[in-house]
Amino acid sequence: RGKTYKFAYIWVGNSETQCAGYCAWPFHQPIYGPQSPPLVAPNNDVGVDGMVINLASLLAGTATNPFGNGYYQGEADAPLEAASACPGVYAKGAYPGYAGDLLVDKTTGASYNAHGTNGRKYVLPALYDPSTSTCSTLV
Repeated sequence: RGKTYKFAYIWVGNSETQCAGYCAWPFHQPIYGPQSPPLVAPNNDVGVDGMVINLASLLAGTATNPFGNGYYQGEADAPLEAASACPGVYAKGAYPGYAGDLLVDKTTGASYNAHGTNGRKYVLPALYDPSTSTCSTLV
């Protein structure tokens, strides 16, 4: 009684219906910036594949800066966390409007950079590597 506890949590919704041009990029046309064609979602579901990117980004931030006093760059009021320090970077060669040199499934044309169980493929975000001061990608 009288004790307070902190809980780290995240919330993720359907990227296609809630914020498609922002949360579901690179699988949806962006709201702003360079208007490159959207990539084919690896699981043929723009909302879920966008959600995977957001979930991975938020999990990285929650693991490294759960209460706002862990690992981050910049000001505490607007911290750049492990994934948010590398926005829109999913593979080597990325630049604004271009997700990078992702792998492409020869059968479906879908882009991906990670393999999951049961043959699933995903796009996961780059994470900032403080030892090299660069965004580290899977491919």
